[in-house]
Amino acid sequence: MGDEQVLRGERVVLRPLNEADLSRIAEIISNPEVEQWWTYHDEARLHRELFEDPEVVPFAVMRDGEVVGVIEYYEETDPDYPSAGIDIALDPECCVGQGLGPDALKTLIQYLFEQRGHHRITIDPAVANERAIAAYKKVGFKPVGVMRQYERASTGEFRDNLLLDLLRDEFDV
Repeated sequence: MGDEQVLRGERVVLRPLNEADLSRIAEIISNPEVEQWWTYHDEARLHRELFEDPEVVPFAVMRDGEVVGVIEYYEETDPDYPSAGIDIALDPECCVGQGLGPDALKTLIQYLFEQRGHHRITIDPAVANERAIAAYKKVGFKPVGVMRQYERASTGEFRDNLLLDLLRDEFDV
């Protein structure tokens, strides 16, 4: 679906994710700080979502040659609705407070606007994921509204998510 290219940010490099990265991504997702937001993600499910879903384009987030996370996008290809959604998970053991999340987001967003021709990007974290929401707002995302009982949490209950979006003319590299 997307181009197989490497994207370079100020602090991170985004390269196409490959199957050899799967165990590292599973390790990151299984960290309790991440797992609470990415529920039910064993290696088999990660493989299905990252490699078997033709609509998902995943990248490894690299710092100093090491995989520190995953960022992915999916596109709405209807020419009247040129937009993309993104998701990201970073290793909290090495990434918190380092500015790697905003750098990875800006790098992918710039690519989606400039190379893929989108005019709007969305992201939808859990309402309770305050750290993620703060990072997304730092990049320029604006709240659109709460999607009630949007996703099932690890407790089995549904939780609310916040839909945020970023328009091309609001994006400041």
